[in-house]
Amino acid sequence: MSGPLVVLVGPMGVGKTTVGALLAERLGTEYRDTDADIVAAEGREISDIFFDDGEQHFRELERTAVRTALAEHPGVVALGGGAVLDKDTRELLAGLPVVYLSMEANEAVRRTGLGLARPLLAINPRQQWKLLMEERRSLYTEVARAVVPTDERAPEEVAEAVIEALELGAAAVPGADPSANPGKENDA
Repeated sequence: MSGPLVVLVGPMGVGKTTVGALLAERLGTEYRDTDADIVAAEGREISDIFFDDGEQHFRELERTAVRTALAEHPGVVALGGGAVLDKDTRELLAGLPVVYLSMEANEAVRRTGLGLARPLLAINPRQQWKLLMEERRSLYTEVARAVVPTDERAPEEVAEAVIEALELGAAAVPGADPSANPGKENDA
């Protein structure tokens, strides 16, 4: 199989970074976050890119970061919340093991506080989050092989649900340590 072992999509604050790192550890592979790639390449935070250069410029950077990560990274990849807005990105995701991590608005408020660090939520955060989800939910679902709800679940529970949804036992990962997948019994 070429391409990433797992690709995580979903709204901001859903836990893609935390769950992605846990998944990589459990599956004995590496983790990559396209938002972190953009921050590293630009030398500034995403909120600064939005405010200084605008959303369109950020989306161009994001499109490039996603294309590069999907082509180069064989492990777990987390995409930014708006990456699925791009038609070319959605086409690149076709056939890949994409998991949509979902959550409801109340959970988003609890997790993120819907603060100013998230530029698309700077004005009327709760309403903006709902509008973003109305726009994006069908796109997340379109690209996903599986949907894993995260509401009121610990990151470890979500990671395990992703592994189960994609049927990624340790045997499915070359060189993976079966003991790195707790909760699964080894038939050996």
